[in-house]
Amino acid sequence: MVITEESIRDNRIMEVAKAMMCAARTAPKARGIDNLVIATITNDDIIKLSEHTKKMYETNNQPFFLRDSENILKARAIVLIGTKISTIGLNCGLCGFPTCEEKLSNKKCPCMFNSNDLGIAIGSAVGIASDNRIDSRVMYSAGIAAKELSLYGEDVAYGFAIPLSVLGKNPFFDRPTV
Repeated sequence: MVITEESIRDNRIMEVAKAMMCAARTAPKARGIDNLVIATITNDDIIKLSEHTKKMYETNNQPFFLRDSENILKARAIVLIGTKISTIGLNCGLCGFPTCEEKLSNKKCPCMFNSNDLGIAIGSAVGIASDNRIDSRVMYSAGIAAKELSLYGEDVAYGFAIPLSVLGKNPFFDRPTV
């Protein structure tokens, strides 16, 4: 029997996407408080995400949204990692408010530790992709579009998208500068 790389590519990408989700979940979090929401989308959901990212470009005129809307169509799966906003009770003031209680009166202002935990989780996830030689890129544009489409669910404040691909050349780098 001959098994070609092309015949196993999609299954391998999904295996790695699952490992990335687990790596993000188990990444260290401040005070052990887990505010992450993690999912993977494929096929029709990638097309919907692409279309919405393009619509966002038409509203915000930021050219990288248009570029990224086309770029994610080269992905076979996209890992989404987002965070809820929730204080962790340290009263550190890093969010700009002296106490967590005062920060709570400004619900859209993130707790710095939510952002930090999200970054650590993303780093853990893309490390898995790299270790497995799956091409990826962290994208703000597609992440915000995923939020607008409620692909994370309703409680997520912000997140990032990580498209995955196996091609002869990483389609997510050496893109046109915008």
